[in-house]
Amino acid sequence: MGKKFAFIGAGSLGFTRGLVNDILTYPAFADCTLALMDINQERLDFVNKAVTKMVASSGLPVKVIATLDRVEALKDADGVVCTILNGDIDILRTDIEIPKKYGVDFCVGDTRGAAGIFRHLRTAPVMLDICSDIQKYCPNAIFLNYTNPMAMLCRVMQGQYPDLHITGLCHSVQGTAAMLAEWIGAPKDEITYTCAGLNHQAFYLEYKWNGEDAYPLIREAIKRDEVLYKDLVRIELFKTLGYFVTESSAHSSEYYPWFRAKPEYLEYFLTHDTSERLATTGRNIDKYMKREKTWKDETRKYLEGEIKVHPRGEEYAACIFNAVFGDNEMFTFNGNVRNFGIIDNLPYGACVEVPCLASKKGIESMHVGPMPAQLALPCSISAQIEEMAVEASITGDPDLVYQAICFDPNTNAVLTLEQTRNMVNELFQASKEFLPQFKHFKV
Repeated sequence: MGKKFAFIGAGSLGFTRGLVNDILTYPAFADCTLALMDINQERLDFVNKAVTKMVASSGLPVKVIATLDRVEALKDADGVVCTILNGDIDILRTDIEIPKKYGVDFCVGDTRGAAGIFRHLRTAPVMLDICSDIQKYCPNAIFLNYTNPMAMLCRVMQGQYPDLHITGLCHSVQGTAAMLAEWIGAPKDEITYTCAGLNHQAFYLEYKWNGEDAYPLIREAIKRDEVLYKDLVRIELFKTLGYFVTESSAHSSEYYPWFRAKPEYLEYFLTHDTSERLATTGRNIDKYMKREKTWKDETRKYLEGEIKVHPRGEEYAACIFNAVFGDNEMFTFNGNVRNFGIIDNLPYGACVEVPCLASKKGIESMHVGPMPAQLALPCSISAQIEEMAVEASITGDPDLVYQAICFDPNTNAVLTLEQTRNMVNELFQASKEFLPQFKHFKV
């Protein structure tokens, strides 16, 4: 029988159509079933039309199911992909606007700090409900999460459902590796690397071109203005720490105290960075608000055009599925797993992003050893904060949320403890309808 793939949050049209495309490129899945599930009927209808047209163009005997019922999508699934968002644009705005009122500036705000933590607190109950259904209806499925904040959500799911096969995927590792290859003029298929740390805060411990250390070439490349002024924050981190980080300057600027704590810091980087990556407050919120007005017309126009299967993209999901229960061609990737002795000097049990191997045996993480001290220190701080936030999302203890945010570098560079408490209280009030785990506490 053909394999079944469930897409939870399938209304994320860009992600879903790309991942479906990749699945259809594997002969092992020529007769698979694609179960598309979303809670928004309109978005579900759009993605169903897109996927159905793509399947028709392939000529493959692939079955497409579109449903509002998560159980129907998950029942007997072999692979599950999650791309959900809990809440609308209005609640996302509070993650950015309330901290900004207190002087804490976020560009993206989906991963760390107060914005990332409250996004986690809202999303964790839904993710745990999904895991509960997976345990009942497809306990052997490979569950691949794309929803942010990646590390905290994977950690809470892996902790509460240790028998499920869960990992989280992000495109920043392979994306940045390809970018660095372009900087030094190397074909990306000649590049090898070892990358480890936390999601959005992982570093290339090794980066080689045909087996030779390519870091000297990167150090030369960043002297060129056309390189330097496209990635100022990451290059500043590279000059200081000696290793290149995976996530963009926009994200990375939120995780340290050196880039957004004062208006003059931000003005300097905004003035000199030509890439528009290091945007002002709430870059993604502005994009979402514009998309709210245009996405329906854009999607209708897309559906009117030719939709066909393209060459496989750079996302990991289909390659992992193929390695585990397709053609069994082993595949290495960076995944988000619990740190049970993988990185020696990061907190035991925290969620780390490390090299993994997918094969017919499943998904296995690879031992990294200790990270250089200057990398382990900021990663350890982030991991310990995330552990507190995860515990809070389970117990509903608001004090843990406050304490975690107190130690966030982008927050404690700006606020006093009292100001932080006031900010956290406002964030609780804004998100309270999404926080059932805190109902027994006054927040």
